[in-house]
Amino acid sequence: MKLLTITIPCYNSQEYMEHAINSALIGGDDIEIIIVDDGSSDNTLQIAKQYEEKYPSIVRAIHKENGGHGSAVNTGIDNAEGVYFKVLDSDDWLDAYSLQRVLQLLREMITDGVGLDMVISNYVYEKPSVHKHKVMSYNIAIPKDKVISWRDFRHFRVSQNLLMHSIIYRTKLLRDCGLRLPEHTFYVDNLYAYNPLPYVKKIYYLDVDLYRYYIGREDQSVNEAVMTKRIDQQIKVNKLMIDAYDLMNIKDFKLRKYMIKYLAMMLIVSSALLVNEGSPESLQKRDELWNYLRNKNIILYNIINRRRLGKVMQMKRKSGQKIIIHGYHIFNRIYGFN
Repeated sequence: MKLLTITIPCYNSQEYMEHAINSALIGGDDIEIIIVDDGSSDNTLQIAKQYEEKYPSIVRAIHKENGGHGSAVNTGIDNAEGVYFKVLDSDDWLDAYSLQRVLQLLREMITDGVGLDMVISNYVYEKPSVHKHKVMSYNIAIPKDKVISWRDFRHFRVSQNLLMHSIIYRTKLLRDCGLRLPEHTFYVDNLYAYNPLPYVKKIYYLDVDLYRYYIGREDQSVNEAVMTKRIDQQIKVNKLMIDAYDLMNIKDFKLRKYMIKYLAMMLIVSSALLVNEGSPESLQKRDELWNYLRNKNIILYNIINRRRLGKVMQMKRKSGQKIIIHGYHIFNRIYGFN
């Protein structure tokens, strides 16, 4: 039995994918690594097959027609044999010590029949171009080293969100909740970190810095210029999140509170990018996005609108837009991860 499936979606990743694969191989026979070649035109598939030949009991190489990151993650879920499931992007990597700690925890939980739904660990922003290295931990927001539920969660800071990088799901849960990420769409990792949450009951926070998130490639999806160019994709994901649930029907108060916070954060990021771009078309898209939420769920709109940033992001006057742009650039200078 494999404890953990690590799926590595790859598209033209020949320059950096081996670092990701090698970091996962530290897990040995307790894991399976599914390398999904998403229709690459470079040597990605050949490299994946070389690893499959060298590590036949651990690595599987799967080739598919190009469908985007979400399609590759779906393929990983469909083929996973591990009890638990994690996504590792091909330009990121896993910390060796932390991975061993995670596998030890999973082994203990499975042996004891605990049936964890989700394991949370820290992730680290790695931006070598400006010598930035920042750990994003949850040690104030979430009790650690014990099995908990949503009611045990505390207050999340603005910078604290459960991202794809910090989450390990039980594979069966992903299948039971029917998670299918849209194809040919960027930023679907937000759906991955959001849609399954109401199905999660048993949670464990392991305070280790497992996921190393590389920031700095010019073509990277979180590059500001790229995000602005792909803003329609971001808006699409925002709307899919709005459509996913009527959050007012989420019975667990702390889960509902967190999901509202996450959705608000996504709307604020999109709005800031649109205002920063500044064209009449972008400002219209900003207004249309907030109107979409208002028309879909007026109660949720009012809750988010009452938040300080929610109201600020809808300012229409030039002075208000300047405040948004100024705040956006201050945030980027402080964190430097965009």
